[in-house]
Amino acid sequence: MSAITGETAALGAALCWAFTSVFFTEGGRRAGSAVVNRMRLLAALLFLAGAHFVFFGSLYPIHAEAERFFWLGLSGIVGFALGDSFLLESFVRIGTHLSMLIMSLVPIIGATIAWVFLGERLEPLDILAVALTVAGVMIVVLDRRGGTPSNGHRQYLTGILFGLGGALGQAVGLALSKRGLGGDFSGLSATLIRVSAAAPLIWAVALLRGKVGYTFSLSGKSGAIRFIALGAFTGPFLGVWLSMVAVQNTYIGIASTLMALPPILLLPIAKFYFKEKVTMVSVLGTFLAVAGTALVFID
Repeated sequence: MSAITGETAALGAALCWAFTSVFFTEGGRRAGSAVVNRMRLLAALLFLAGAHFVFFGSLYPIHAEAERFFWLGLSGIVGFALGDSFLLESFVRIGTHLSMLIMSLVPIIGATIAWVFLGERLEPLDILAVALTVAGVMIVVLDRRGGTPSNGHRQYLTGILFGLGGALGQAVGLALSKRGLGGDFSGLSATLIRVSAAAPLIWAVALLRGKVGYTFSLSGKSGAIRFIALGAFTGPFLGVWLSMVAVQNTYIGIASTLMALPPILLLPIAKFYFKEKVTMVSVLGTFLAVAGTALVFID
């Protein structure tokens, strides 16, 4: 994948994540988000190790420097074990389109973190972009909330909060992974390190809670396993691999912006597959939010 440009890889990741959100939503509605999270990381680990053996002749990048292991491992824990746990629950509670729309805040959150903690300056155009993105998300949130029954408002609100937690986890995870991707280090190796850090943590928690047998049993009996396997291939395996290639080969802002496109790609899927009500207000808010993320990184 070294011949793929960063921009092309970012677009490929966006396509993968659009389909991944569909697969994991279906799996989560059958078995629950926690089961999906455990099984998808296990499946992704197998996919990644196999691909690593095919491309590099080893199952794991054991010769990577300790500093890379630290930053990529920390990135995996923050992004996969924490952030994606929130995102998967958001899929179940409020659906794919709105959850992924909230994820378009990732570049905005990243820029804000850099402003607050790293002293990076936000220009007037950046502030306008932040306002557009937040406004776009709020338009869709309020439009969708208006059609939510009163007994569903609590689930809707918690779904929004879970989505915000997922966005924060991904923004911080991307920033951390950038620290571990210096030089010409393979995006596949980086993704394998990230997943191999998150998966043991997730399964250790399951073991302590006595949920290991339950996880395998429910994922098989509920019919969720096929959706989990498909989502693991397009998401933690192929999609995240492409995202690492994108982060490594182009500016993180450009990569984040292109990878924020799934909400637009999911509009027809939400309407025709999930039978969600997609209004013109929702469409306008979606395009406004994605346009805002792009505007952040215009030089």
